Amino acid sequence: MSCSRSGSAFAGLTLLLGVFLASGCATGSHYTRPADPVQTEYVKPEISPLGGAEPATVQHISLGGGPPDQWWTLLRSPEIDRLVSLALQNNQSIVSAKAHLTAARERVRAARGAWYPQADLAAGAQRTRFGAPVLGPLAKDFPPFSAYTAGPEVSYNLDVFGSTRSRVDEAAADAQYQSEQLAAVALVVSGNVAIEALQIATVRAQIRVAGQIVSEDGHMVSLIRAARELGAVSEMDVLSAQSQLDHDRTVLPPLHQQLSEAQDTLADLIGVAPADAPSTDMDLEALKLPDDLPLSLPSQLVRRRPDIGAAEAQLHAAGAAVGVATAAMYPQFTLSASIAGAGLLNGGPSETAWNLLGGLTAPIFRGGTLSAERRAAKADYQAAFAAYQQTVLNAFSQVADSLQALGNDADSLSTQQRALESARASLTLTRQAYVAGDAGYVRVLDAERLDSQAQLGRVQADGQRYIDTVKLLLAAGGRIDFNRNDHP
Repeated sequence: MSCSRSGSAFAGLTLLLGVFLASGCATGSHYTRPADPVQTEYVKPEISPLGGAEPATVQHISLGGGPPDQWWTLLRSPEIDRLVSLALQNNQSIVSAKAHLTAARERVRAARGAWYPQADLAAGAQRTRFGAPVLGPLAKDFPPFSAYTAGPEVSYNLDVFGSTRSRVDEAAADAQYQSEQLAAVALVVSGNVAIEALQIATVRAQIRVAGQIVSEDGHMVSLIRAARELGAVSEMDVLSAQSQLDHDRTVLPPLHQQLSEAQDTLADLIGVAPADAPSTDMDLEALKLPDDLPLSLPSQLVRRRPDIGAAEAQLHAAGAAVGVATAAMYPQFTLSASIAGAGLLNGGPSETAWNLLGGLTAPIFRGGTLSAERRAAKADYQAAFAAYQQTVLNAFSQVADSLQALGNDADSLSTQQRALESARASLTLTRQAYVAGDAGYVRVLDAERLDSQAQLGRVQADGQRYIDTVKLLLAAGGRIDFNRNDHP
């Protein structure tokens, strides 16, 4: 009769566990990636950002797989290659991101440990005297005694409702987030290095042009002073020429300050103090702008950009947190066993004792805490999904802005080149007319001012075009694999 009852109890327990296991399939986290965007263009189809530019200055956009991982190589500058390599090795933000990634991966391993039985070594000793409630009248004749137990204990949590699975999933999503963060930091650092290097080249070119202008002004002052000694011009012409020279000299100190700031920023990016920064030989005229710019489709961009990948990883982690909160509302099943040696401390005989226990813990009343935590987790998931969508929109906006900027840069470069040619021709004719006595020096000053502005504007337009090209390559996304052996 007892055997029959035991068998019925065992069958009932088996059936109950089966029901719990079946219902457990509906708990836990089951992440599904967001659908790819339906957009096929970054700007309105009727607008072509580079369509209005002159053929000599236009760059071509190739929709496809996007730029290579080492995107900066498209600039074909050995100096930029060297500086980016130094930054990827020494930049402290990258070092910090790597450490965060290592810690996150270790947390994944720690979370996975809950899938396995947990073994501990337990030992205990006690001093005991039994009283009358235990031994009755014999208690007074039973002496106090000291006993010990020592041995291993093993426990195992049956993850029926996916709590452990959801925690592992959450930890893995956090590790993926840190991986994306590392890629994002590396992309930003490499982009800032390239931009600062181009800024240095642009400012140096401006300093070179400003120096040539000052030299020409000085030469003109010498000529006018010589003419003044001969009585051919007035003292007013000498003062006007000297004033122009002094004015053009004021351009140089701010340019030197910009150069120093760009060099200091570059030193910070490559992980050294400004006093220890390596020399940088960047010449704007030696650079060659890439004519073909690879750009991925919007549906591919969401898989390339690390900031979008980080937002998706946070969405994944938020979904796993919902699974954790859901599993907390269901029972927890544990199995535990122990085996120990037991005996008296006074040297009495030792025996082996063992224990096997199955446990169930089910929440009954928690004052609404568990339901509130689950609703909060679901709200966090909705917030993470909105943040993901906003990150995608921001990425599309950055690409569109960069495309528009390149179109405007091409127009600006053409306009500045024409302005420079016109100003140079006007200055040459005006100086000739002044020497011949057909024009006053005021006209010469105006022509020199326009020529100076046109020269500096031409250099600025050229440098800005390089910088906006870098911004487009960054917006197009790129991943830097630090595990590759051929990586700098």
